[in-house]
Amino acid sequence: MKSIRVLLMGCGGVGRQLLQHVVSCRSLHAKQGLRLRVVGVCDSKSFLVASDVSKMELDDASLMEICRVKSSGSSLSTLNSSGDSQIFTNMESTRKVLDTATLLGRSTGLVFVDCSASSETIGVLTQVVDLGCCIVLANKKPLTSSLEDYEKLVSHPRHIRHESTVGAGLPVITSLNRILASGDPIHRTIGSLSGTLGYVMSEVGDGKQFSEVVKAAKCLGYTEPDPRDDLGGMDVTRKALILARLLGSRINLDNIKVESLYPDEMGSDRMSVEDFLANGLPLLNKDIETRFRVASSNGNVLRYVCMIEGSSCQVGIKELPKDSPLGRLRGSDNVLEIYSRCYRDLPLVIQGAGAGNDTTAAGVLADILDLQDLFP
Repeated sequence: MKSIRVLLMGCGGVGRQLLQHVVSCRSLHAKQGLRLRVVGVCDSKSFLVASDVSKMELDDASLMEICRVKSSGSSLSTLNSSGDSQIFTNMESTRKVLDTATLLGRSTGLVFVDCSASSETIGVLTQVVDLGCCIVLANKKPLTSSLEDYEKLVSHPRHIRHESTVGAGLPVITSLNRILASGDPIHRTIGSLSGTLGYVMSEVGDGKQFSEVVKAAKCLGYTEPDPRDDLGGMDVTRKALILARLLGSRINLDNIKVESLYPDEMGSDRMSVEDFLANGLPLLNKDIETRFRVASSNGNVLRYVCMIEGSSCQVGIKELPKDSPLGRLRGSDNVLEIYSRCYRDLPLVIQGAGAGNDTTAAGVLADILDLQDLFP
């Protein structure tokens, strides 16, 4: 039985779902001759770790208890140390995480899984790379940090997987890597990579009012608690930067031209969420409606996309043919069109659910298993 030892950072919705997948897939993985051994789990303040990581793991009952505690909004620090596990907090937890990486990285091997949404994990991740550890990311922030951090993280390409940073469980990163590895140059990618904005644009295109669609998306749970976090385009911009860097561009976030769907004077520092929803959003209807009407008169539709072409990377509303894959987009799916030498006239199209804790966690689990050949 091959063992893959795992240390999880972040047990929010995706992290908890990952732990549940690990437990529910035990029999499936056993048939494949594999066992995932979760030796430690971190939240923002605490680290729960097996007492002897070289011989022990957190058992399934402990993993389910972690999910229960975190679902209730509590910290891991509320759990008690036992003979099988220990709790460390604050700076001591960071030290113990690095001790675990040092012990296991070059012996049995260790996969660091980052399912947080924090930039505070970057320091640890860049250190464990040198300790022989593998990295699996759902968190976009490490890969959209400075170029120095980025190049450190990807310095051992076989040791890093990050499919879930773009498109949740969709095979976006894998497909791009395969095309590039075959020597087929990719000259253009264009995609709708926000389920929220994909839904909003397709609904407005069907004649509904922008402000009402955004409110409906919020009620459906498609948006962040503050919809401006989606409407500002930063989530799409991070995904665009990950793709642009993968395609060879040495750029940073501030090199990308981003179109926000609301003006600065409606920002969170000037207007509450309630005020924005009640009074700010309706003021945006006329301009959006006009833009859609002009596009329709040209036989086109509007979509909120990222477009990478050569060294250029842009994020915002673009007019596209109705009969294109992006033009036919409905609902909250993600769609990416890839143009290369082999896919010059008809692009390679990747489409499907691009969000959701379950889908994202499944992508993370697949990434962990994809590293199995690096383990004894």
